[in-house]
Amino acid sequence: MSVPLSILDLVSISEGSTARDAIEASMNSARLADEWGYRRIWFAEHHNTPNLAASSTALLISQAAQCTDKIRLGSGGVMLPNHAPLMVAEQYGTLANMHGNRIDLGLGRAPGTDMMTAQALSRSSAEPQQFAQHIYDLQGWFAEDGTAYSMPIVSAVSAGTNVPIWVLGSTVNGASIAGQLGLPFSVASHFAPDQLDQAIQVYRDAFNPAAPTAELEEPYVMAGINVMVADNDDEAQREFTVVEQMFQDIQTGQRRLLQPPLNAEQFSARGPADHAMLRMKAVGTPHTVKQELEAFVERTGADELITVTYAYDPAVRDRSYELLAETWF
Repeated sequence: MSVPLSILDLVSISEGSTARDAIEASMNSARLADEWGYRRIWFAEHHNTPNLAASSTALLISQAAQCTDKIRLGSGGVMLPNHAPLMVAEQYGTLANMHGNRIDLGLGRAPGTDMMTAQALSRSSAEPQQFAQHIYDLQGWFAEDGTAYSMPIVSAVSAGTNVPIWVLGSTVNGASIAGQLGLPFSVASHFAPDQLDQAIQVYRDAFNPAAPTAELEEPYVMAGINVMVADNDDEAQREFTVVEQMFQDIQTGQRRLLQPPLNAEQFSARGPADHAMLRMKAVGTPHTVKQELEAFVERTGADELITVTYAYDPAVRDRSYELLAETWF
C-alpha cells in the first residue's frame, strides 16, 4: 500500500512574521524533509495573497536545492498563463544545469490569483489547445537541440536537460489534457475535491502513451491531501484550525496572515464554516493519519501523495512532517 509521499509548500506567512521569516522556515523544512525521505517538494505560485510568499517558484527551488541533497524540487505549479513559455524553459533549464536531475516542472492553466492580478501578469493563453502547444514547445526547448517544435527558437541553457513536465488540475478538463498528452497528472484535491474521482478516471481513460508529448508509458497520478500529525488527536485537530481559519477568511474576504490555532470552543464561536474544500484530509496521531492516507490511496489508486500542511508555528509543521515520515517510510 505504501506509496511515495511528497510536500506542497505555499510558504505561508504567520501573524507577527515576515515573508523573509516564511522563506527561511520553508528552507529549513526542505532540509529536514530531505533527511526524512520525502520524494519531492513543490512550491505553488500565488499572487496578491498577503499570507503566502510563494510567488517565484524558480527562485524558491534554487534556494531549496542548495540546502538539500536528494529530494526532487519543483513547481506545483508554474501558472503558465502568467509566463512566456520560453522564459519558463530558460529558468527551469538553468535550474537543471545548476542543480542536476532533481527539477520538476508542474504546469497549471489557472492564474493562481484574482482576475485583476491575472490580467497584470498575463503572458500566454490558458486555452487548452494553446496550453498543449506551449507544453510541446517546452519539451523541444528541454530536448537535446533545445529548439521549440513550432518555431526555430533555440534555448541553449535548457537544451538536453529533459526537465520532466507535469500537468496540474482540479477538474476533468485538466485531467483530459494530461491524459491526451501522455504526461503525469497532479490533482489538486487538497482544495478542490469535488471532481477528484471523476478527474482521475478521465485522466486514465484519456491517457495516450503514443502522443508526441508523452513522457510515460502508463498513467501516473499524484493526489493532494491536507495533513496534520500531532502526538494526540485533539492537538492535531486544534492545529488544523489554522488552515480552516485561512479558508474561512477566503470565504469572508478577510486578508489576514496565518492565525494561531484555536480550541474547539473558540473556533465554533467564529461562526459556521463550509469545510467542503478541505474534506480531503488526514488529521490526528501518526496511526490515525496513516490509516486515513491508506484509505485515500485505496480510494484513488494514486501512485503518489502530495501533502499540504499549514501551521502557525513552523516547528509544528516540521514535527508533523517528522511524525508522518516515521510512520510511513
